[in-house]
Amino acid sequence: MADENIRTAFMEIQGRMIETTGKLKQVQSQLRNKESEKKRAYLTLEELRQLSDDTNTYKSIGRTFVLEPKSVLINEQEQKLKESEAAIASLQSSKEYLEKQMAEVENNLRELLSQDPGLARQIMSMTVM
Repeated sequence: MADENIRTAFMEIQGRMIETTGKLKQVQSQLRNKESEKKRAYLTLEELRQLSDDTNTYKSIGRTFVLEPKSVLINEQEQKLKESEAAIASLQSSKEYLEKQMAEVENNLRELLSQDPGLARQIMSMTVM
């Protein structure tokens, strides 16, 4: 009976670990996307600021370019930059939370395996398919 409880606990911990790992990878991917979006907005903003005020500036809409005042384009890029920074801060806190959760799950798994060395040997002898 105790052996069955340990197996059930192991399966539960394993499921949480898989779920947490998936969420962590998703957050890391979103973080990379937002960082590249922020960098693109920053570089575009820097290039726009170097242009003189009388320069014709165009905004890409699909495959079409529309004449827009420089100030409108600068405001849009500043807004994108702020939104990206806010999203990055939020994703960073989510990543930290998930990393703490992952460490907790790993500790639970270590504790479970130290309680039952037989289970550890069984797991080590399993082959991954």
